Formats: sequence, C-alpha cells, structure tokens
Amino acid sequence: MAGETERFEARIQALSDVILADYGRDRVIDRLEMFTQPDRHVIEELISKLLRLVFPGYFRDYNYRIYNQKNSLSALIEDVAFHLNRQIAIALRGSAEDAQADVEARAEDITAAFFGKLPEIRAYVETDLQAAFDGDPAASSKAEIIIAYPGLYAITVNRLAHVLYQLNVPLIPRIMTEFAHSRTGIDIHPGAQIGRYFFIDHGTGIVIGETTVIGESVKIYQGVTLGALSTRGGQKLRGKRRHPTIEDNVTIYAGASILGGDTVIGHDSIIGSNVFITHPIAPGTRVSIKSQELLYKNGEGYILQSDVPGDAPEWFYII
Repeated sequence: MAGETERFEARIQALSDVILADYGRDRVIDRLEMFTQPDRHVIEELISKLLRLVFPGYFRDYNYRIYNQKNSLSALIEDVAFHLNRQIAIALRGSAEDAQADVEARAEDITAAFFGKLPEIRAYVETDLQAAFDGDPAASSKAEIIIAYPGLYAITVNRLAHVLYQLNVPLIPRIMTEFAHSRTGIDIHPGAQIGRYFFIDHGTGIVIGETTVIGESVKIYQGVTLGALSTRGGQKLRGKRRHPTIEDNVTIYAGASILGGDTVIGHDSIIGSNVFITHPIAPGTRVSIKSQELLYKNGEGYILQSDVPGDAPEWFYII
C-alpha cells in the first residue's frame, strides 16, 4: 500500500512539473502576478451599494441598524468612493505604463467625476422608471418595478457603467454590465448610448452592442438584438460604428434583429416580432413579417392554415 502511494505521489509531482513548465510560455494566460486586475467580487459588491445610492429607500444594508438615513448615506458614499477609487487605480495600473503617482491621481479624478455625475444618472433612471410604469399595465406600482423588474436593474447598472466607460476606465464597466447580464439575461454593452425614458419589457435575451445609439422613449421587448452585421474583421473593426441607431419613440417587439452601423430606425417606427433588418427604415414605418402559414395535423397528414375550415374539429392543433 505504501509503495502504491509513493508511485501515485511521484506521478502527481511529474504532472505538476509539466503544468508549471507550461506557465513559462509568456502568454497572456500565463501571468502569475496577482492583484494586477480589478477584483470582480469587490465590483459586484459596489454595484449593490451604488443601487442603494440610486434608490436609497429601496435597498438597505442589513448589517446595521439605521437611525439616520442621511448619515448612513454619507458613510456609504465614502465607502463606495474609497473602494471604487482603489479598483480604478488597479485597472489603470494594469493597462497603462503610467507612473504609480500618476495612476493614483487619475483614479481620484475619475472617481470624483463619476460621483459628480450621479445626480444626472439618477435623473435618467427616474425617466426609465416612469417609462416602465407607463408602458406596463402589469406593474402595480413604481416600487414593484424598482424592486423586482430585471429591465430597470439592467438599465440602471448600464447607466452607471456607461459613465465609467466614458471616463476611459478599463475593465470595470464591462465587469458591471456582465454581472447585470448574468442576473437578468439582458446584455447591454457599457459603450451603448441610451436616451431618456428607455423601457425594456421582460428582457430575457436582449443584446445591445457597443456602438448602438438609442434615442428617447424607446421600448424593447425580449429577444431583441441590436448587433453588428458582421464581425469577420475582428480587431480591425475596433472603434468603428458596427451597431444600429434607434431614433426616438420606436417600439421593437420580441425576437427582432436589427444589425449594422449604417442601419437607422427612423423615429416613431414600430418593428414587429422576429423581423430581420439590415437597412435604414424611414420614420413612422411599421415593419412586420407577412402572416406565416401554420401547419395543422390530423391522422392523414398536414393541412395549411388557409385550408382549415371555420368549424375545425378538436384535432386541429398547432405543431
């Protein structure tokens, strides 16, 4: 038994030597230095705290008894600023050759600029909340939307991340929006420009690309893709318009795909379910798919929807 244990330990040691040698190939995945990138778990905690700053009466810290809400918020602002500043500094240091002092100063400036934008972010979120309440007859109250709706959650996180993206913070904005993506199924790149009164209904499966521009009072349903027409150019496409523009007062129904940087959906248009659009649409246009034929089946085979009699028996079921 002892001999078998020694043989197994020797095999594991040999395998360990092989794996450790593989780390010496000078690839990106071979990096061994720790704490050179932002901490994803810290950023996820910061998202929760930022949501408390956006909606102070709806999210709270259950670790402490609160007697004075304003004092609590003041302490929360200091806490978020301290940890966000540290994560921004780490992100900058990991992606730039600046001297450490320069990185620290830049991180402080960015953190201050971000908090200076917080009232504006909250003003935008207020319009998103109003759009959700006005647009969804199933919403019993605005509180229900704040607490329970994945669409407002994803939009709020994106608005916070978008400001950091505009301030040229590496990694952190994408970590934030991907966390929201994992929780809601709504994938909005932090680079997307989104106007006021934005409403996502249901939301699961929505994809909004980096260079998308969305106007005001736009409503989007589940399964919508605002994407690139082609990504075969890879990194050569970086910085170029790849995603569509959606003008004001547009509604896009479930499953629609709108692709390409030259594609503009004109204001006051309605895009029907499951359509596939790769060219500009004039303002005030309704786009839909011509009625599809449904197949019905009985024991003798399939029948087209157009051939179904008005008094069809019970065996006419949609396949």
